[in-house]
Amino acid sequence: MKAETVAETVAEKITARAARIHGRGQVAVGEVELPALGARELLLEVVSSSMCLSTYKAMSLGSDHKRVPDDIEDVPVITGHEFAGVLRQVGSGLGDDFAVGQHVAVLPTMMLPSGDSPGYSYPFYGGDTTYTVIPEVAVDKGCVLPYDGDYFANASLAEPMSCIIGAFHASYHTRPLVWEHDMGLKREGSLALLGCGGAMGIGALDYALHGPFGSRTVVAVDVSRERLDRLRDLFPPEKAAQEGVRLEYVDASQVDAGEALREIHPEGYDDVVVFAAHRELVETGDAVLGHDGCLNFFAGPTDKEFTAGLNLYNLHYEATHAVGTSGGGRADMEESLRLSAEGRIDPSTMVTHVGGLQAVPGALQGLPDFTGGKILAYPHVDLPLTAIADLGSLAAEDDRFGELARLVSATDGIWNKQAEVYLREHFDAQRAHGNRAAGGAS
Repeated sequence: MKAETVAETVAEKITARAARIHGRGQVAVGEVELPALGARELLLEVVSSSMCLSTYKAMSLGSDHKRVPDDIEDVPVITGHEFAGVLRQVGSGLGDDFAVGQHVAVLPTMMLPSGDSPGYSYPFYGGDTTYTVIPEVAVDKGCVLPYDGDYFANASLAEPMSCIIGAFHASYHTRPLVWEHDMGLKREGSLALLGCGGAMGIGALDYALHGPFGSRTVVAVDVSRERLDRLRDLFPPEKAAQEGVRLEYVDASQVDAGEALREIHPEGYDDVVVFAAHRELVETGDAVLGHDGCLNFFAGPTDKEFTAGLNLYNLHYEATHAVGTSGGGRADMEESLRLSAEGRIDPSTMVTHVGGLQAVPGALQGLPDFTGGKILAYPHVDLPLTAIADLGSLAAEDDRFGELARLVSATDGIWNKQAEVYLREHFDAQRAHGNRAAGGAS
């Protein structure tokens, strides 16, 4: 693919606006002068960037986080690692592989020995910015994925979905005296999702119901009735039954989760995925495993001393086992993009709030107490953090919100391509902060 405009080592510098970590617990939006583009680098106009709790961990720990450099007080790092956009400049050494105007999604998992990743480690490479420089190492590692679609939210959300997909593929099962693992969830098996009322749990339930493993019994457990009600609205048990799946919801604030799970599936579960770093939840998951059951600890704890008890008798005699993963690979992200394009999964079900770049610092600092789903930031949009559910009530003060409410009502309140297009056109921040980039169709 030959670029129409291929940049040499670009002397012209670009001024972007970005949210950056300046110190422990400190994040702010400001101007960033990007360096000249190298021959094997790409300039990306970021269209959408979804927020992850992992970014909060990096912000709250600052340089104590293993991926955050020691000198962020002097050289702040850009936040955000779930992003997609449009290539605006292509280095002279990449003209056969990328083109100006091309849509791409970014895979943050570079697997470098240093652990460096966008959104954690780089002053010029991350998602919460109007423009970002994709470095040579990211290109060489295959971390820039061409995206044929034009709904950027799903391209951004392919990253968190890739973490879910990777975790489901990392679970494994065994056969007696066969010393090779059968990778992935048990085909047509039983699955319990514990603490799954948040954004990642929503995505996991979507993938469990509509992905390749064909689980026949799926149980979603959470302590929030509000979150369970949203899950039930998104994924009605009646619809799942029509597809051959027994789908149950358990409100662990009202009943003992372990007892309820055993009542639903007395023989125990082939797979259990835990979405919150709570000892009791982990131990409940272990207790309801069936023979050869796999416990997948998906939650990322901040406490390095976090432990929980496992039944080692069952591990030895019932072949129960545990696994944990962090992140997803290129194949996982490509699977998400493919399933989204086929209409089998809808990552946008995870999104409950949208906003512009100015919404990032406050939203990030308040993330531990946030009870919604995914926050989706559009760096070129002028909009405070806004709940999709509140769009209708905001119409009285601004007609544009009324139109957004109408657009999302067409998909039962789920964020969609039409809403994204309208938001970008009618809430445009006019890029009034000195950004200059080579042209190309978006």
